[in-house]
Amino acid sequence: MSSESETAGRDDLDAQVAAGDPFALFGEWLKLAGTKEPNDPNAMALATTGADGLPDVRMVLLKGFDENGFVFYTNTQSQKGGELAENMQAAGVLHWKSLRRQVRFRGPVELVTAEEADAYFASRPRDSRIGAWASQQSRPLESRFALEKAVAKQAARFAIGEVPRPDYWTGFRIRPVYIEFWMDRPFRLHDRHVFRRERPEGSWATQRLYP
Repeated sequence: MSSESETAGRDDLDAQVAAGDPFALFGEWLKLAGTKEPNDPNAMALATTGADGLPDVRMVLLKGFDENGFVFYTNTQSQKGGELAENMQAAGVLHWKSLRRQVRFRGPVELVTAEEADAYFASRPRDSRIGAWASQQSRPLESRFALEKAVAKQAARFAIGEVPRPDYWTGFRIRPVYIEFWMDRPFRLHDRHVFRRERPEGSWATQRLYP
């Protein structure tokens, strides 16, 4: 059985789409997911492609969003960082199984400002900040012990004082030109509403799609 809030969400979806603000609608869905999903309502599948055009996808955490786009953070020397350096475009999807809803989006990617990256890095647990220095993300690792040794080395290095953000660690913002809201309906006759625009600075047009 659907909860009262979920049923209301279905009834209100057309009106929310008609309001023309996909980020406000996304914020409402994410807030509801925060009360329903047992773990990581901000978990996001991130798809990138390198110069070879071969798609690659992995789970990351969405760490912020506003009218400018959707933000995640990573080591720029990682596989996804290298792929983004070659092709600054990406797609993401958040699926909330408990709500039977998902949102997917795609568009060009830009780096966040150094001030944004510094602020978010400083908000992370200290051990996570040390881990960012210790991990050579996506590169071969000879053993678990080697990783633990690298963590211990960096912990000793930053035993006193703050742990600064590494130059190679920052955030990326997907500036969507396509956002789709999907909601489960009986007999796979799902609701699909799309927001499209030609460029990130453009105006949105909306459209309903066949399921």
